[in-house]
Amino acid sequence: MNVESTLARLFGLEGDEWLRHANPRSVYSRFTVLPLIVAAAWSRVWIGEYFLVPLALTLLWTFFNPRLFSRPASLENWASKGVLGERIWQQRETYDIPRVFALQTHTLNLVQVVGLVPFIWGMYTLDLWMTMAGMSVAFLAKTWFFDRMVWLFEDMRHLEDIRAWTE
Repeated sequence: MNVESTLARLFGLEGDEWLRHANPRSVYSRFTVLPLIVAAAWSRVWIGEYFLVPLALTLLWTFFNPRLFSRPASLENWASKGVLGERIWQQRETYDIPRVFALQTHTLNLVQVVGLVPFIWGMYTLDLWMTMAGMSVAFLAKTWFFDRMVWLFEDMRHLEDIRAWTE
């Protein structure tokens, strides 16, 4: 069991549900999550403890987003391929993942976590530059990670069970 499998189950990404999340609208709309978290956290300056309402709505958006969209008409786009690559990565015990992907993926995940430290601290202390720097690091590392998942999917799509996902 890996962290990705646990998160996939939490977000309801099992079986064909991955294909709903592979809808580009699902992928691109999730890019709003970090800015929404920032807006919610900083709103405590104006609305006090009621900032928990927009924060809760953002967390609900994050949780339900993968379930809100239908299977895309085509999986031949960057967003869909990235999600299918994440599915392969999540099931990496099943597949012979090239070592370079594993190293890059673990490194980019670490960079994301490192970016979250100044991001969270910046929101806590209301330091705009710290918040933006941390968010930028986390966001760029996540985007780079996602692009690596596109490459992983492209390298593995010749496998029969993976090819079946796109038919």
